[in-house]
Amino acid sequence: MNISRAQKGWEKRMRKTFCAIALSTMLFALCLPVEAQQQPGKVRRIDYLSALSVSAESSRLDGFRQALRDLEYVEGKNIVIEYRFAEGKFDRLPQLAAELVRLKDDVIVTTGPTSTRAAKEATTTIPIVMTFDNDPVGNRFVASLARPGGNITGLSTYYPEISGKQLELLKEIVPRLTRVAVLGNSAAFQAMHKR
Repeated sequence: MNISRAQKGWEKRMRKTFCAIALSTMLFALCLPVEAQQQPGKVRRIDYLSALSVSAESSRLDGFRQALRDLEYVEGKNIVIEYRFAEGKFDRLPQLAAELVRLKDDVIVTTGPTSTRAAKEATTTIPIVMTFDNDPVGNRFVASLARPGGNITGLSTYYPEISGKQLELLKEIVPRLTRVAVLGNSAAFQAMHKR
């Protein structure tokens, strides 16, 4: 498959945008009340929990680290990141989340619904920043998008009110479009919807 330069540029911009939004959310979660502000030079500790492998997360990790550097957070200097990867073995996530909770770090960053669920079940006190979730309300991670409550915040791709508009735009871009397929990982979908 030949991908055009425009598509590659769009993907790069989207990756940067995603990382910037995720980092902004994470840094917001790290904010403490004024009376409890940390001394200059304090090293912040971030946990990163993924259901995937390091290789599957490589471009996301590169963007994550670059966005941190752009905000003058340098791994090993003023932040420490603890990584845990389940390597596609969803049943390992609860154990990995428990390991991270025992570290008592500042925030847990999750990369999808399965890792968010594991982190949610492991702690109600450490802030959790989800970098992606289709339906955080339906998955019972947050009370509502407007007022999440609890210790979970982050990004959602759940916009049911614009689904029709997205299909209209696709039809405008590809006028001869007659069929649309949506691809996904059924194992991830099933694990995400286990209650």
